[in-house]
Amino acid sequence: MNLINQKEILHKIQSRVNLNRFVKGIFLVATLLVLAVLALLLFRLISQGAGHLSLDFLGNYSSRFAAKAGIKAALVGSILLMLVVAPVTLIIGVATAIYLEEYAPKTKLTNLIVINISNLAGVPSIILGLLGLTVFVRGLMLGKSVLAAGLTMSLLVLPVIIVSSQEAIRGVPSDLREASYGMGAAKWKTILHVVLPAAIPGIATGCILALSRAVGETAPLVILGIPVIVYFLPTGLLSEFTALPMQIFDWAKRPQPEFQTVAAAGIVVLMVFLLLLNSLAVYIRYKYQKRY
Repeated sequence: MNLINQKEILHKIQSRVNLNRFVKGIFLVATLLVLAVLALLLFRLISQGAGHLSLDFLGNYSSRFAAKAGIKAALVGSILLMLVVAPVTLIIGVATAIYLEEYAPKTKLTNLIVINISNLAGVPSIILGLLGLTVFVRGLMLGKSVLAAGLTMSLLVLPVIIVSSQEAIRGVPSDLREASYGMGAAKWKTILHVVLPAAIPGIATGCILALSRAVGETAPLVILGIPVIVYFLPTGLLSEFTALPMQIFDWAKRPQPEFQTVAAAGIVVLMVFLLLLNSLAVYIRYKYQKRY
C-alpha cells in the first residue's frame, strides 16, 4: 500500500513538474516574440530615421521641405508641457494619496472614491481631451495654450499617480510609524519625515512613468486643436505651441516618402526622451531602496 501511494505521489509530482515546464516554455516563447517585435520595430525606426538625425534637425523648425524639417519647436513645447504637468500632478496626486491613506476615515464613501479614482485611470485619453476642451479651452478661455494642454494632460495621469502613491504609502511598514509616534512625533511630522521618505521609491517610479505616458499622448492634443506646425517658440504658459507627438503625427500622415524618414527621426527623439525619464525612475528607486 505504501509503495503504491509512493508511486502515485511521484507520478503526481512529475506531472506537475512537466506542466510547470510546459507553461514556463509558453511564457518564454511569448516573451521572446514580444522582444523580437520590439527589436524589429526599433531596428526599423533607427535605420530609417538615423540618416536625418543631426544638430540641424534638433535646431530647425518644421518645413514643407523634408530636408529642412526640424523638431525645435515641438521639443521645446513638450518640455514646457511637462513643466506644467509635473508640479500639478505631483502636488495634487501625492497630497490626495496622503489624505486617503492617512487621514480619511475608512467608510463606504472613501472606498467609493478610491474605486472611482482607479476606474478613472482606465478612461480613454480622448474622453479626457474632450473634458479639457470644454473646461480649460472654452470654459476658462485658455485657448490652445501650454497651460490648457498641461492641465488636460494632468487629468489624464493624475489617477495613475494617486493610485501608485497610495500603494507606496500603504507599503510603508507600520513599525516605522509606531516608532515615530513612540518618540512623541505628531502625525504630520511622522508622515513628512518617516512615511514619505520610505515611500519615495514607489511614488517617484509611478509619477515618472505617468509623466512618460503624458509625453507620448496625441489624442488629447488633437482634441484641443493644438497646431501641428509652429514656426516660433512659446513665450509663456498662455502661448500657443506644438508637441513632439503632434509634429510626428503631421509628418507621418504626409504622402511624401521623405517625411516618413523625418517622422522616424522624430520618433527616435521621443523614445530617447522617454528612455531618459524611465532611467530616472529606475535610478531614484534604486537609490532610495538602500535606505529603507
